[in-house]
Amino acid sequence: MSLQDVLAERMGVAKALCQRAEQIPAAVEGRGKLCGKLRAELRFLRRVEAGELAVKESHLHSTNLTHLTAVLDSAESLPGVLAVLHVFSYRAAGGDKSTLVVDVVADGGHTWVKAVGRKAEALHNIWQGRGRFGAKSVVGQAQDFVLASRQQPVQYRHPRVVFAFYNGVSSPMARRLEEMGVAVRGDIVAVNAVPAEDEDDDDRRGEEEEEEAEPEASRVDRATVVASLAFPAAVHAEECGRVNLDITALIAYVSALSHGRCRLAFREPVLTEQAAQERRQPVLPLLDAFMAGKELYACNAAVADFRLILDTLGGPGEKERARRLLARLRLVDDRPSERALALTPSAKVSRRSLLIFGTGDRLRAVTVTANARFVRAAANQGVRFSVFLHQPRALTEGKEWRATPVPLENDAS
Repeated sequence: MSLQDVLAERMGVAKALCQRAEQIPAAVEGRGKLCGKLRAELRFLRRVEAGELAVKESHLHSTNLTHLTAVLDSAESLPGVLAVLHVFSYRAAGGDKSTLVVDVVADGGHTWVKAVGRKAEALHNIWQGRGRFGAKSVVGQAQDFVLASRQQPVQYRHPRVVFAFYNGVSSPMARRLEEMGVAVRGDIVAVNAVPAEDEDDDDRRGEEEEEEAEPEASRVDRATVVASLAFPAAVHAEECGRVNLDITALIAYVSALSHGRCRLAFREPVLTEQAAQERRQPVLPLLDAFMAGKELYACNAAVADFRLILDTLGGPGEKERARRLLARLRLVDDRPSERALALTPSAKVSRRSLLIFGTGDRLRAVTVTANARFVRAAANQGVRFSVFLHQPRALTEGKEWRATPVPLENDAS
């Protein structure tokens, strides 16, 4: 193929990938980042086409495009994708802070995928110490993934790590990864011994082909596929059986809005918006479904503030529902976990939230909350709490007297 043919082919691939990436649901974190990287590749190719950049044909086989293809393939193959190209912080073996990019976070956070697009030969050579100087082997990267995953539990279980190879992986490498606890997906290919005369021929090739050179005693044979492992079905992780309710969850559960009194327009815009949200998506069925069959907890800090708010703003019906709800809960002392206490307080990380979320963390319970600001702020400090997020609902029964009904025809949403 001529340079122009290769360029046209690569541009076609980049355009198709951009279209596919745009089909990823907008709720998937990192979708914009993936689309941006693909558009950057397309801009590079267009500059080459316009004569602004002079490149060799080999440069058109973009490593980035190969990797991004693998990322997109992985995202399309797995259920419950939450994020792509997500950066996690963790403590390296020496204790230093480090970061790691997980290509696809799937199965509701229970699966981390690294998508590998490089050829099996190159991967095997690097592992054997025959790659370019400073290149980190996939096995070394897997060690980082395993270490980081153990520091980022999801509902108190470590995410499983999957390495997906889109151009094969040698059987010895696959075996080593599986020994480390890493699941391997893709074609596992054979490795054959290299005859002595072939070794001499390889030595005469020169340093310019160092990356494609074979190990001294073995050679990857991509034509011989030992096994082909496709992505499995969704991981059915056992649900955490404990639930910790924070103040926002307690309020939402007893609010008049959550109990059929939502077809109202209040003088307060925020309450009117919550009423409209409730008409579109009732919060109580979601809470009931999540809490069903589980142990329900609330700490003293949450209950004390909830009662104070209830005494101030709650109506008769809301107070009666609160009485019944509190009777179902197991009330516990405030005993936040060590990692919660290590958070730096700020406008978004209040002392009260530290007590509530930290106590749930020590209980190994999932905290039900509408306080997404705290959850994000804690995550920015490297502490990810296990949470079930819901939309907020306020106590509104005492303000219904000055609200106006919303006609059915005005509620098409």
